Amino acid sequence: MRPLDPIFKAYDIRGTTPDQLDPDTARAIGAAFAAFSATDRIVMARDMRPSGVDLSAAFAEGVLGQGVDVVDIGLASTDLLYFAAGTLDAPGAMFTASHNPAQYNGIKMCLAGAKPIGQDTGLRQIKEMAAAGGPDPKAQTGSVTTQEMLPAFADHVRGFLGGGPLRPLKVVADCANGMGGLVAPAVFAGLPFELTLLYPELDGTFPNHPADPINPENIRDLQARVLETGADVGLAFDGDADRVFLVDDKAVGVSGSTTTAMVAATLLDVAGGGTVLHNLICSKAVPEVIIEHGGTPVRTRVGHSFIKTTMAETGAIFGGEHSGHYYFADNFRADSGIIASMVVLGVLCAAGQPLSQLRKEFERYAASGEINTEVPDPQAVIAAVEARYRGLDGVALDHLDGLTVDLGSWWFNLRASNTEPLLRLNLEAPDPEVCDARTADILALIKES
Repeated sequence: MRPLDPIFKAYDIRGTTPDQLDPDTARAIGAAFAAFSATDRIVMARDMRPSGVDLSAAFAEGVLGQGVDVVDIGLASTDLLYFAAGTLDAPGAMFTASHNPAQYNGIKMCLAGAKPIGQDTGLRQIKEMAAAGGPDPKAQTGSVTTQEMLPAFADHVRGFLGGGPLRPLKVVADCANGMGGLVAPAVFAGLPFELTLLYPELDGTFPNHPADPINPENIRDLQARVLETGADVGLAFDGDADRVFLVDDKAVGVSGSTTTAMVAATLLDVAGGGTVLHNLICSKAVPEVIIEHGGTPVRTRVGHSFIKTTMAETGAIFGGEHSGHYYFADNFRADSGIIASMVVLGVLCAAGQPLSQLRKEFERYAASGEINTEVPDPQAVIAAVEARYRGLDGVALDHLDGLTVDLGSWWFNLRASNTEPLLRLNLEAPDPEVCDARTADILALIKES
């Protein structure tokens, strides 16, 4: 079996196949997950990556050997797997590497009710058991059944459109050969929207472009098609379709922060207030909007397991991340790109104005976007940058997630990626000129460190 340290991340399992993640490793992880979950059945799904067929089959063998049944829902998006785990009240395992390149695969796991599993809430114990080859098999093995969950999920998602009348909007969805190609057509069926699909074929080799919509290069085709068709909105899904980024009617990308603020305002207006989470990378506009709409903002670390746990602790109705993850209390606190899309479409129908206009009230500052730099030792670079700013007047530092340096009129965050060997920089300033200048300064500082 392969070493486990390289593939067990902060809130999921991810690595290259077969050198880091192979069927023997998946089998041991399956047995460990079954033992940790203390359940009689586990829901399992996979995305379109070719390696997922053998990996998920081996994982199921490990689960079955513990006397635990497997409910196989087949090809699915990650938010569909979370819905199944919530609806069936059973732990779940999704085989996906999200936006990572084709040679990667991984496992996102949750407990019954879609309750998250992260490093401090189960992954460490599962890793320890799997490292020993997994628990010994039980005398009685489990059985495998298949279950179709997509129609029920599509009905559930459409319920987030809101109660107002719908307009015949034109929508372009770039599925990036990922699981959006399965889910989006099912959700949009019967709705009065004109849907155009880009790259809907399920192909885990990603022949057209990487399934990583946070990178502006990967939404170029979507932007062109929005202009070509005169669409009202474009939707860019990642590989497992739990994330979405928007493109407005003028083919301009909409940040995850802006979408978080827009969805938060809508849900708060409907609920009459409530708690809303935003990760520390989100724009300062997000907590401002939450307060203006009668809500209470709570700042969190980056990552789904942290946010879902905090949602449960605070009773939050919604949570958003700069990276295009949006979490809904009415969706078992799980994130869903297609649900966020429905909320925005409902807003567009009700507003009667284009997204290019509607977005303006939520965009108050200039942001660098997420800039990734490969460095030999991310933590050493972070420490060097902190030393440069520590003790300066008017500068606030915090370590909620990586290093955040707040200089009043502008701020930045540096953190090591939880899933890739990268140092991530996010910076926000009052206007684009200041943002560009400060970003260049920090990148130079990173290079020097």
